Amino acid sequence: MSEDVQNSEVQNYGADQIQILEGLEAVRKRPGMYIGSTSIRGLHHLVYEIVDNAVDEALAGVCKVIDVSINEDNSITVIDDGRGIPVEINKKKGISSVEVVFTILHAGGKFGGGGYKVSGGLHGVGASVVNALSEWLEVIVEKDGKMYKQRYERGKPLDRLQEIGTSDRHGSTVTFLPDKEIFEETIFDFDTLKQRLREMAFLTKGLKIVLRDKREGKEKERTFHYEGGISEYVEYLNKGYNTLYPEIIYCEGQKGDVYVEVAMQHNDGYNENCNSFVNNITTPEGGTHYTGFKNAITKTFNDYARNMKILRDSEENLTGEDLREGLSAIISIKLPEPQFEGQTKQKLGNSEARGAVDAIVSEKLTYFLEQNPTTAKIIVEKAVLAQRARDAARKARELTRRKTALEGMSLPGKLADCSDKNPANCEIFIVEGDSAGGSAKTARDRATQAILPLRGKILNVEKARLDRILGNEEIRAMITAFGTGISEDFDISKLRYDKIIIMTDADVDGAHISTLMLTFLYRFMPELIKQGHVYLAQPPLYKIEKNKNVWYAYSDEQLNSIMLEIGRDNNNKVQRYKGLGEMDADQLWDTTMDPQSRVLRKVEMDDDNIAELNVTFNTLMGDNVEPRREFIEANAKFVQNLDIT
Repeated sequence: MSEDVQNSEVQNYGADQIQILEGLEAVRKRPGMYIGSTSIRGLHHLVYEIVDNAVDEALAGVCKVIDVSINEDNSITVIDDGRGIPVEINKKKGISSVEVVFTILHAGGKFGGGGYKVSGGLHGVGASVVNALSEWLEVIVEKDGKMYKQRYERGKPLDRLQEIGTSDRHGSTVTFLPDKEIFEETIFDFDTLKQRLREMAFLTKGLKIVLRDKREGKEKERTFHYEGGISEYVEYLNKGYNTLYPEIIYCEGQKGDVYVEVAMQHNDGYNENCNSFVNNITTPEGGTHYTGFKNAITKTFNDYARNMKILRDSEENLTGEDLREGLSAIISIKLPEPQFEGQTKQKLGNSEARGAVDAIVSEKLTYFLEQNPTTAKIIVEKAVLAQRARDAARKARELTRRKTALEGMSLPGKLADCSDKNPANCEIFIVEGDSAGGSAKTARDRATQAILPLRGKILNVEKARLDRILGNEEIRAMITAFGTGISEDFDISKLRYDKIIIMTDADVDGAHISTLMLTFLYRFMPELIKQGHVYLAQPPLYKIEKNKNVWYAYSDEQLNSIMLEIGRDNNNKVQRYKGLGEMDADQLWDTTMDPQSRVLRKVEMDDDNIAELNVTFNTLMGDNVEPRREFIEANAKFVQNLDIT
């Protein structure tokens, strides 16, 4: 943002820039309308809303450090060194502007009053919503040599804003404790906050964000500070891969009110990892800014390839899909009045964003390619290989289409299908090995449960192009059985089973097979995960027998609990299951397949952390060994029930 704009914002931010749209109503009755849910995800969203307000100060050029702490009582404290919330009496309500911000919905400096040029957050509802959903909240404001404080309980002020002393610093401090009456769980997860705060720091060049955990036994601290901004973000996204060239391609510029920043770099993988943001808000469904980016790189690379005779006149243009194979990119724009499609802010609708991104990326990318011909040639040659693979994949997809049951052809021979034809009633178990598959076929409810046994480990799709993936027999069997198709052919309305249940042994090999399966589903059928159709079966780890009575334990903790209950003596017989094949059909039904008694874990996917998800899959399943070793070392302490025999 320009220095003139920033200075104007600093001068104009006062009590009368806090505009009031409506009162704070129904937040406690319908919290999901404001924070998405009252689950663990909604809980963490409270933190993001307060931090977003501090980041808005950074975007205005008046905040350099944000300090976030998980306190010993599981409350959260967010401290910034911005201008401090205005403390003057708001003329429209007759109360301090601090109280307006924390008690009135849609009140803030983000509604055209001149307080902020651009902002993220919940369009100004963040502070008041967090206040409404907290047992208590305290705000301290330091500005103009004075310190002010106010406390609220469940959204209601206990007193007016009080001047409590002097201060030589400036900024705001907000501490809140989530309300146990509202949230299903009120224990914050350090790693969940770490991922989002790291993203915020990447997107706000030069901003330092410090995260501390002060809880006993969990003490830790992480600092996020990236002078390179989104260029460093792209380096982070590519850490699980080998990059094709050393440079980060960086494009920056402003057209009208739209400020554009784009960074990108290709790796030797086959998946696109492009992430778009508006005013630091992630837009997982893209929108006009992402469309402008795609148009720019497709046109610019094709023009360059033809001008340099890399593509002959007789050859067809490279598609955007070809050019984005193995591309990691961050598209970040800032604009005053973002318009999102739907309530979830997942897709940008501003038409001016498309033209701005297209123009700026086209211009800057053209200069880069002219000045770096070797890199340009590497990118185009990779896209040409992708083009050939795309043609082969198209032929493989057509073959798969012809074999789908929905077009009247036979299902995979190994599939033991269910008799009920209503998908809502049906589920399919993906089972490791013929032995377990045989037991599962005997154990199942034939009306509603289908069994698809797999031979060994499926192909690691992170290391293969689509043509090779579609040539894998096990993957083709799953695609045909599910009925949805994959990639651009995917149609969830054709899904033949409401639940897809991955059932593997509770050992290292079983965990690896599950990870390979999830990688395939995430890369090529992500909607199955997003819409809640994918589950992991949880077979028991132990069978306990005593005096002809039988118990099953699914964890070491549960085993200990059962042993304490029944008493530890010589009559106890404990069996550690090494695999599903050790159970007969009755045991498999009772423990793992019976809907009345089984334990299933739903696989969930958070759209807010797509970039982080991609990094995790790259790290675990890519070719680069060093990031995987670092991940294993960092997370080894969290592993439970590991059986390597």
